[in-house]
Order: sequence, then C-alpha cells, then structure tokens
Amino acid sequence: MRIATRKSPLALRQTEIVVDLLRAQHPRLGVEVLPLSTEGDARLAESLSEVGGKGLFIKALEVALAEARADIAVHSMKDVPVKMPEGFRMGAVLPRAQPADAFVSNHYENLTQLPPEAIVGTSSLRRRCQLKRHYPNLQIKDLRGNVGTRLDKLDGGECSALILAAAGLKRLGLEERIRYLLPPHISLPAIGQGTIGVECRADDSAVLACLRPLNDVMSYQCLQAERAVSRTLGGSCTMPLAAYANYNGTQLVLKSLIGDANGLQILQDERTGSLEQSEQLGVAAGRALLEQGADALIASFQP
Repeated sequence: MRIATRKSPLALRQTEIVVDLLRAQHPRLGVEVLPLSTEGDARLAESLSEVGGKGLFIKALEVALAEARADIAVHSMKDVPVKMPEGFRMGAVLPRAQPADAFVSNHYENLTQLPPEAIVGTSSLRRRCQLKRHYPNLQIKDLRGNVGTRLDKLDGGECSALILAAAGLKRLGLEERIRYLLPPHISLPAIGQGTIGVECRADDSAVLACLRPLNDVMSYQCLQAERAVSRTLGGSCTMPLAAYANYNGTQLVLKSLIGDANGLQILQDERTGSLEQSEQLGVAAGRALLEQGADALIASFQP
C-alpha cells in the first residue's frame, strides 16, 4: 500500500496513525509512505484566501493517486474541498479526535485574561470572525505555517496567544501547550476539524475493501452533515464558515454559522435529525442560512 502524504510533521504523524490501523487489520500488508511537497506548503507566507484555498494542500496528493504512484492519500478533512474531483472518494474516515479550537499562550490562561489590543495569531477567517465578535478589542494577526512554526512565533513574542486545532497539538505530543479549549459558542469548529480521511481512486475495489474496516460510521455521518452545509452554500476557506455535528443520544445535532470577517454579522442555525439523514440535515442547514441572507455575505467574499 503506497500512501501519499504532505511532508509536515502533523501530516506524517497522521499517516503513522493510518499505517498502524492498516497493519492492525492486515498484518501481512506492506506499506510505503510517499511524502510530497504541495503548493499550499510552498506558499505559507501568503493568505489562504488569496492563493486559492485549502485545496492546494491536497492537489499534489491527488495527482499521485491519478498517476498510480500512490494507492491512498491521507488528509486532514478540514483541508479537503467539499467537491471532490471525479474518480476519487473517501475510502475511510477515522474516529474523530477532539474537534475544538485550543487557546495557546505563554502568559495568559484564557481569552478573557488578554489585555486590550493583545495580538492573537490565527490564519483562519472562521476563527477571526468569531473572536472579533466576542472580543472586539483584540488584534487578530494572520499567522501561517505549520504548528511548530506558529509556536516558534508565539515564543518569539510575535503575539500574545495562538488559536490552533486541539487535535493537531495532541497528535504531535504538544497537549501541554493547550491552556484551554474554546467552547462551541465562542468558536464553532471548522468543518471536519479533528477528522482524518483516507482518499483513494473510486474504482479501486481492492483498496476500498482494505480501507473499509478503518471507517468510523458515526464520524463519517457527522462529516457528511458538515460538508453538506458548505456544499449547499458553495463554501470555501475564503469565507468565515463553520459547522459542527455530534451525536447526542439518538439524534445528530448540527450547528452551523457564517459571518463577515470582523464578526459584525453572524448568521447561525441549529437543528437535529437522525444519523441516517445526516446529509439532508446539512442541506437543510445551508438553505436556512441562505434564507437568513448568507448569499449576501458569500458575495462580499468573492474576488
């Protein structure tokens, strides 16, 4: 099994997780990891919204799949565009890790302790929108790079705090850097945050059969609901869009929002439905946001 992955430490760690699961299910399976450079990694100094979005992180991996240099590709699902290219599919979605955003700081315990005009680093429009809504006096600095690079910038005094995905920090063994987890009413997570997906060619039945035992049905259905919200809105990383689904008893609970860059206008929706109707739930949420005026917000982010 040849596995395409980005070269970042987090991507390689996530690939190790997939390799361990594959070997547990298929002890005689040979594995080869193919680390690749992506355009997204090469343009870390530029804003994602300006260079074409998170899809830049996976294009090189999909080319490797198309050219049969790799059999599967490992992704953070929050980086995967909701419209997948023809001929590809997710062969497995792993059990979701902690989906929350994490507050990271060397001198402050939480957002409320930050002094007025404190600088908070994040590259996410979604995080910027929600932070500015609740803490309008904060300065939000666009800070890109891998997790280690961003932590170095924090330690070097470029900002007072960072907002990072908790799952990434934990997978890298950096859980001690987390001061606290932002609750969903302060920062609703990104679509797919905390979820690892394994992509393959849609017609590769042998690989699909190999991946099937790795798929977590509940995580898959939650992901389907979240991605349906974005697909209905035509969403991308060029707008502050969030959606988070979790299973509560016998119901799937889906929360979603879209706003402007400074949190002055935020539209929200919350609804429940059955696990089997996850995609329909996401479509309904997206339509509800459109009825509230999301189309005007989306238009304001178009080039």
